[in-house]
Amino acid sequence: LRVRPAKSALKYAAIWTPQGSPLAAWTAKQAKLLAGYLGQAGHAVVVRHAMRYGQPAIADELDALRTAGVTRVLVLPLYPQYSGTTSASVFDAVAAWGQRARWVPELRFVQDYWADPAWVEAVAQSIRARRAAGDDTHLLFSFHGIPTRYFRAGDPYYCQCQGSARAIAARLGLAPERWSVAFQSRVGREPWLEPATDATLAAMPGRGIKQVQVVCPGFSVDCLETLEEIEIENRERFLHAGGERFDYVPALNESAAHAAQLAALVRRHAQ
Repeated sequence: LRVRPAKSALKYAAIWTPQGSPLAAWTAKQAKLLAGYLGQAGHAVVVRHAMRYGQPAIADELDALRTAGVTRVLVLPLYPQYSGTTSASVFDAVAAWGQRARWVPELRFVQDYWADPAWVEAVAQSIRARRAAGDDTHLLFSFHGIPTRYFRAGDPYYCQCQGSARAIAARLGLAPERWSVAFQSRVGREPWLEPATDATLAAMPGRGIKQVQVVCPGFSVDCLETLEEIEIENRERFLHAGGERFDYVPALNESAAHAAQLAALVRRHAQ
């Protein structure tokens, strides 16, 4: 690639922290917190985190677990909604590791948790904490997009995103006209899921929506797509179009409600 790396570098520079990448830092904190919650509940579970693309790599972490004598492995992709582009790619990486291993531990995979009541409540809680009683600010759910042809081929991601948004809105008691769903991060020229987040936010002020709250429930932790694309780029787009107030609701990151939900999810699958 000749152009994209330079543009991406500038975007990453805008969100970089003293701890490095927000995605890497928050994920490491999540793993540590999850291990603590499981330990407090009396469960001897070794928790290690890995990146699908980057370090620490999935194969390296599986090697470390095997070396440590672990015989049962639960793989938990931190994508609440399942997609062949994300969750399935994690399964592919684990399978590729197994193909070259002379001994493979017992494996179990968590497919998704888009409708988990505890997760729904954790997201609703994070939104509620930033909304005053009676606040009628419009709530926009922004999910990462995928090419439309994947959805037509049977990928359940679009439907699960809609289901997550409905469940969270219901938990908040929002009327249908007070919330909507859009999809971000389009790459390439082929059709992606609609409506697009950037176009939706740019059009809102013209429709009389001057105050918006944006939440990204498809992201377990904050990263480039939330901190730069939403909180910087799309904030500017909305305000430039005539919007008056833009509030980004941070990802669950290391919230206690999120750690407790993940711990409960692990306990169910590890029985």
